[in-house]
Amino acid sequence: MPSRTLLRCLLGAALLVPSAAAVAAVPARTAPDDEGRTVDYRGLRLSVPADWRIVDLDRNPGACLRLDLPTLYLGHAGAQSECATGRAVADRADTLHLEPLDGAPPRADVPTLGVDGGDALPPARGDSHELRYALHRSGVMATVSYGVAPDAVRAVLERGRAAWAAAPGPRPGPRPGPRPAPRPVVAEPAVAAGPGPRTAQEPFLGEGFDACTAPTQRSMDTWRAESPFGAIGVYIGGRARACAQPQLTAGWVSRQTAAGWHQMPIWVGPQPWRSSSTGLPSDPSRANDQGRAEAEGAVDAARNLGLAEGTVLYNDLENYTDRATWDAPVVAYLTAWTVRLHELGYRAAASVSASSGAKALSAHYEQAPEAMPDVLWVARWNGSASVSDADMGLPGGTRQWAGPRRAHQFRGDHDASYGGVTINIDRNWVDVTPAAFGAAGPLS
Repeated sequence: MPSRTLLRCLLGAALLVPSAAAVAAVPARTAPDDEGRTVDYRGLRLSVPADWRIVDLDRNPGACLRLDLPTLYLGHAGAQSECATGRAVADRADTLHLEPLDGAPPRADVPTLGVDGGDALPPARGDSHELRYALHRSGVMATVSYGVAPDAVRAVLERGRAAWAAAPGPRPGPRPGPRPAPRPVVAEPAVAAGPGPRTAQEPFLGEGFDACTAPTQRSMDTWRAESPFGAIGVYIGGRARACAQPQLTAGWVSRQTAAGWHQMPIWVGPQPWRSSSTGLPSDPSRANDQGRAEAEGAVDAARNLGLAEGTVLYNDLENYTDRATWDAPVVAYLTAWTVRLHELGYRAAASVSASSGAKALSAHYEQAPEAMPDVLWVARWNGSASVSDADMGLPGGTRQWAGPRRAHQFRGDHDASYGGVTINIDRNWVDVTPAAFGAAGPLS
């Protein structure tokens, strides 16, 4: 059913404070100016707004690259062990992450543009409100994150490049050698998965976890051996995503597949709250359009990460209390998301609260079951590792999302330690078998 027609049918029927631990001492090479502070990094001279944090990742490798606090990050990201924060944010901030081009990870979740010499930064936008510039002349990778538009943070970076070019005398820069490739994001070699083909979403029944940022390979290997978990939720993009993902590459996904992890790719798109940067339109018709657009962005990210057609992509929609305002746009958004993903060859899932999004979808299920998400992932922190109707907040004895099509987030936001590795996680019980859904398209 076309999503516009479906929308008409459905409508007819019915702050965060930076922690001291996360902020390393401001590098010594800073000085005040009229606008804020001046920071020199590998020859770039940037005028940083006065309200920005400055986080030196070399001094604090555990710092979380948060996207909701205006920040200049310097150096390669570490383990991000301090990412004890919500998975979705009400307001995205302008942030800039500068790191040496040599050793910058080949991220697949955001676009990367090469910049030669004194060329101007090419204008661009990213579906997740992030983009990267490979500055070949200065040997720096610059990752721009923004709330509504990238213009302000791009201007900070552009002025820094102009100051670098205008400075007299020798300037720090990359050592002479082979010129880097124009686009540092390249396909990584596939990791052998052992005998027989393996996918990122083998049938799974058991316990899983999700974390704000993808853990390091060492952490994943340790938890695979020592923890009870066999599934992981990974935040692959979206404008409300709370944490940057420096570990998330196509190679990372391939390695977890080879290790036998069941992966749950999560897209954190617009949310049912009022925000210029992350808010969902309250008009159902506009929410419908947004659902289709977000599905296209999620598919682009999934393909770049090597997640094949047929993969279930999860849309994270946070809890809301004003159901009179948000139920209709939420249903329009998630059904349009589902329809568009099916058109693109992927399967759809909704990650919603038992007290809001799950109730809205359940109330409309019978009107258009073919447009409902293939999988329902419900957040209800009751400590029960089960996907029963009661634990999912669904009517007793319902056929809605019956069979291997459910997940339950039963405990949220806590530190867990296995094998000496601690990660801040949400805990889930998962019962999902993607192959049981058949080919992408309306469910039979």
